[in-house]
Amino acid sequence: MSLQVPGHVKGRQSNLYSDDEQLDEDDPGTWQDEGIRNLQESVCLPNNGRLASASKDDSSHLTTVIKMGWLDKNPPQGALYYQRRWVKLDVDYLRYFDNDKEVYSKGIISTAFITNVTSVGELKFEVVTNNRTFIFRGESEVERNNWVAVLQDCTRGRPLRSTMSPCSPLTPDYLGNLELRGLRSKLYTVVTSDKVFLYKNIEDYRIGVGITSIEMNVGNVKDTDRRGFDLTTPYRIFSFVAESEQLRDQWVDAMRNAIGEALSNSEVADRIWAEPSNSICADCEAPKPEWAAINLCVVVCKRCAGEHRGLGPSISKVRSLKMDRKVWTEELIQVFLLLGNERVNSFWAANVPPSEALTSSSCSEDRRRFITHKYRQGKYRKYHPLYGNQKELNNALCINVQGSDVLETLSLIFCGADVNCSTGMASCPSALSLANAHSQPLQAELISRNLNTELPRSEVGGDMEARHYLPAPCVSHNGFLFKTASMGRAITEHKAREEFSRRWCTLNDGTYSYYESDKNSNPNGALKASEIVCLAVDAPERHGYVHTFELYSESERLYLFGTDDPDSHKEWVKSIAKSLIPAPAEPLLRLAFERIGRLKCKDGLNLQTSKVGWFALVGSTLHAYLEDSQGEEIHLRKLNELSIQQDNEVLVLVEKGRTLYIEGERKLDFAGWCGAIQTAAGSGGDTLSQQQLTETDIPVVVHSCIGYITQCGLTSEGIYRKSGVNSRVAALCERFRRDARSLRLREGEHQVDDVSNTLKRFFRELEEGLFTSEDTSTWLSAAAIQEESKKISQYQLLFNRLPRVNKATLQALINHLYCVQRFSELNQMNLHNLAIVFGPTLFQTDGKDFTAGRAIEDLIQHYTLIFEVDEQQLKKQLDEITVIIQVREKLNTKFPSTEPGGHFICTVYLEEKDKGEQHVKIPGSMTAAELTCEVLDRRNIRVKDKDYWNCWEISDKEEMERPLHYQERVLSILHSFGTDSHLLIKKHVAMEAMMVYLASKVDASKHGMMKFREERSILGMGLSSGNFHDRYFILNSSSLRMYKEVRSNRPERDWPVKNLKMYMGIKKKLRPPTCWGLTVVYECKKQEKQERQQWYLCCNTQSEMREWYATFLSIQYDGNVWPQDGLQQTRVSRVLPDTRHGNVSLIPLRGSENEMRNSVAAFSQDTLSLFRDVR
Repeated sequence: MSLQVPGHVKGRQSNLYSDDEQLDEDDPGTWQDEGIRNLQESVCLPNNGRLASASKDDSSHLTTVIKMGWLDKNPPQGALYYQRRWVKLDVDYLRYFDNDKEVYSKGIISTAFITNVTSVGELKFEVVTNNRTFIFRGESEVERNNWVAVLQDCTRGRPLRSTMSPCSPLTPDYLGNLELRGLRSKLYTVVTSDKVFLYKNIEDYRIGVGITSIEMNVGNVKDTDRRGFDLTTPYRIFSFVAESEQLRDQWVDAMRNAIGEALSNSEVADRIWAEPSNSICADCEAPKPEWAAINLCVVVCKRCAGEHRGLGPSISKVRSLKMDRKVWTEELIQVFLLLGNERVNSFWAANVPPSEALTSSSCSEDRRRFITHKYRQGKYRKYHPLYGNQKELNNALCINVQGSDVLETLSLIFCGADVNCSTGMASCPSALSLANAHSQPLQAELISRNLNTELPRSEVGGDMEARHYLPAPCVSHNGFLFKTASMGRAITEHKAREEFSRRWCTLNDGTYSYYESDKNSNPNGALKASEIVCLAVDAPERHGYVHTFELYSESERLYLFGTDDPDSHKEWVKSIAKSLIPAPAEPLLRLAFERIGRLKCKDGLNLQTSKVGWFALVGSTLHAYLEDSQGEEIHLRKLNELSIQQDNEVLVLVEKGRTLYIEGERKLDFAGWCGAIQTAAGSGGDTLSQQQLTETDIPVVVHSCIGYITQCGLTSEGIYRKSGVNSRVAALCERFRRDARSLRLREGEHQVDDVSNTLKRFFRELEEGLFTSEDTSTWLSAAAIQEESKKISQYQLLFNRLPRVNKATLQALINHLYCVQRFSELNQMNLHNLAIVFGPTLFQTDGKDFTAGRAIEDLIQHYTLIFEVDEQQLKKQLDEITVIIQVREKLNTKFPSTEPGGHFICTVYLEEKDKGEQHVKIPGSMTAAELTCEVLDRRNIRVKDKDYWNCWEISDKEEMERPLHYQERVLSILHSFGTDSHLLIKKHVAMEAMMVYLASKVDASKHGMMKFREERSILGMGLSSGNFHDRYFILNSSSLRMYKEVRSNRPERDWPVKNLKMYMGIKKKLRPPTCWGLTVVYECKKQEKQERQQWYLCCNTQSEMREWYATFLSIQYDGNVWPQDGLQQTRVSRVLPDTRHGNVSLIPLRGSENEMRNSVAAFSQDTLSLFRDVR
């Protein structure tokens, strides 16, 4: 039976406290006048706290109900009257409500505290706890008896509690007193997991008798004043007041964490539950299980998952359907959909006696016993006919994995087949390789999840406690080392030999000790291996002793040891590392690491709970072993992003499809890790393999320059022939060398010819060259081969001999040059011209002969043959470039010049329209930031660090304004203006708050309620109609979606973000319900006709409006909301010379071949020679 959620009852207030102490007929307004004299009086929630009613179908916030219906309830004072109540029972609580439409109860009784349920008198029954007795009356004797039976069954076998204890299944995350605004009394409030519980006082909490619970998956928390905050749900607003501002912040954090827990990603869960049998627990049949044992292929509920974890990861690898997103590969999901709990239980639970079967209300002891019997001992499994015959089981496994019967494979594995057995075939030595060779990915997935699984054993009994990893084997070592005094800071200076003292050092029984000499019995100091959090190996000769290493302790101390003996140094490092690294991470010990240790981190979808990881840094690769996972490698030079956030306490590593957050639990070793990882992630030298790389092994500098020129420079006449400004080229090269990943090339900010010359300079200065120093002459010799087929074969042979990064880079560059010459009618750079430029550059020759040019010409001309290119893919790429060129041409013709040179004269105002008028010449490339600096310079206004001066688009008619993004082109805005609009330069007072808000968010998205109204016209008279309505909005990286309510599955509207403009302000004649409004304009082109829509949004507070606007701005500009170096830096690009080169002598575009060669040769010998003719 589905339940209705509350609707508004006119003229009545809803009691929030339990009705044990008051009748509904009591005056609901009394509490406002007299307050709460004692806890025997009722407290009511005012009507203005109620939101719009919800639909009857919504059950997202409900626990599965065992029984519900109407009952009469008698207050505990012994009165003769009864009150009619809607009562619901689930596995954890008995709840009663005013009516069947209410969401929030008048009272809740924890079933864990119910000691007895008995029939008493006519149609009545008692629910007895240790401290209270509740009397209910049914409508008939059958109904009464039914309730008694169900309650007794629900509470039978469950361990009873007299008071709430920390071992409760709902251990509180935060608890204490909160005032519910208007009541002048405090409620005892408990935040636990994804719920908030309200109690009258701490005594009621301890005996399990409360008022109501609030599901946080539909909640939203926001500050209201210094000590107050609102918890908003679709059904009611709870306005709380904390005892202090500090406590307010702690309550808000706790409730927001509860919301995060409730909103954890359910995509995988929904897919797994699509198989009907997976929607109930494989062990106790509880509904909607959210956990799974991925090696046993069963989906289980939270309570059973806890017992599975007790078996240890060698038996049951437990993962969350909602939080451990990374582990759920497509193949693993398909295994669970193919098998399902019903089919899997035909093996695991084929022989379960009815007396031993679990139910959803079974106690923990029963669950532990059943799950141990089922999986550790295999007591209920269906035995395979080959059970006990190891050889035949192995043969059967090898045969079966070549087909699609996954259930048979599971049966064979858990009846004793060895997944690591030999197949006897050299090409496919294992069952896993057999499955892969026969294209059976689901078989391979099941085998890979059970490579180290401990198989069920038949003996009964044994230890039922959780199994843990065995500690690392005991390590012993001793000898003399040289030691400095311990420090509480990082070592940045060179330590001379005089600063070291000779010490006898020992490593025994997990303790590292150092003594005055080998004769002393009492150590000067000691470190337990468990206290050592990091071991760092210094580069040779960094300090006075040639070989040194550093130990970091949990107490934030650093110990430096050294020796001149490389063998002794190596043995000490190996021994100490072995003593501190646990067995599951032992493969790290085989690495030639520079730094090794433990750190806390978060990854995947579970960002609420940190886990311990063991890390080792080797060159530019970070090796990691996280809790309950296999080892993995993170290639630091291939990261998409590397940053330190939250006041230097979190190191964020973003790679393709995954983000890892490494936390700074201790400042000292964390700072060392950050510095080492950042250094390793940067360019390590001047060879190709030492550069920061993309996923496809192309240097980021090459990828960025090629991408920028493809977008912005393919129609530039003389591209790669014209010279850029040398100072800007040098600056770009240096920025790429320092950190190529952080540099984003942007049109208007960077010039095409500067970027093209940066790319050429990179290849010319490349150590070892693109073709490698040992093979360069062979490449040039191949160019002299006359027979074309032999020449192409030789090029292919040489190409395949190149190192991996060189191969990827050469193919990417030649692909780009091939595309450039295909558009030579626009850029005048045909095959021959490109060869003249890039021959000397790539082969690093003087350009006096054309041999190098001829080799490059061959590579471009025979690109598809030498590199074995897919013709269809190449055609698609060329078509995309054609579209880019056409779009750019349309943009250029849309805004024609109004003055020779392409400038436009515009009036701009400073701070107010009535004063500060400025007439500014606007070139086509001028950005909003450059215009802002231009106006401020004219008025001699100095920009300070925290001054966020902005150019604003103001519409007087619409009573709205919009701060232009600092990179927006001003000219396009001017052409879209009406006569009632103007540009205004003023400070953006909310910018700092917006940037702080964005910095606190993990991803750029937002959701919440706003009031919505769209622009409509009455009978063509131009009068807007309609009212503001509550709507639920979700803003993400691609779209803004509007839903009728929180529970709606389909959006009413879906607008692509790229087609939206958001303005601050709403016309007053529309009578907006709040003064914090946004006007949104949607523009798109349909069937050659421009379509424009305009609508309005109202927020409840200024901060809420600011958050929506900041999120929108961040999404539209990929997080680049404000210049990283401040507004001052935009002055540089504004005063740079025009892209037309004045008197600078350029390399001829259409000259003779000799002229071209001479120019290239001269430029290669003296890159500054072109600038000596500048007057």
